[in-house]
Amino acid sequence: MSRAVLALDRIVTLILGLVLLLGGLAAIAWWAGQLDRLWPATPGSLQFRPARDAVEAGWWPWAAGVAGAVAILLGLWWLVSHIPRRSVPALALPGGDVRGGLRLDPNAATATAADVLAQTPGVRSARGTMRDDRGELVAALDATIEPTADLTTVVAAAERVSAELGHVLDLPAARCRVQLRVARRGRRQARVG
Repeated sequence: MSRAVLALDRIVTLILGLVLLLGGLAAIAWWAGQLDRLWPATPGSLQFRPARDAVEAGWWPWAAGVAGAVAILLGLWWLVSHIPRRSVPALALPGGDVRGGLRLDPNAATATAADVLAQTPGVRSARGTMRDDRGELVAALDATIEPTADLTTVVAAAERVSAELGHVLDLPAARCRVQLRVARRGRRQARVG
């Protein structure tokens, strides 16, 4: 969610809250018979004839349809604008000269780290992604291991890969998370014979 969408949400929420608060206070004052002190033209009772006439007019279905379509489009835009953007763009690396800069694709780095982890005996598969989690970069490595895997070997490999990935990224705000899942069933070995 961008800062502009967040600012718009806060402004709309403030305006809507004020309108509802003032409307509620006005309804209470009208019910108590005190609203005519502030607004002398306050009616003693509500008349719904103008609203009924508008609803029965020939233009009403078209106006209601257009208003509904606009409301649906605004609602869809609002929902899409609130989808969290967790992907990380290319990162600038320290170094380089004035004419250009060094950039690193964080997803390629985490995918490579996952490939290295997948080569460990007992690791069936691994995948890696880089996410922005509340302002911190998190390299998430998810690996599926065999039920018979040696955990000491797998943990040592995960720690080595995490340290190497941290060295490659060389960013103080970057963290690495390795999640190991045990496969439900071991792989069947092919029979030779």
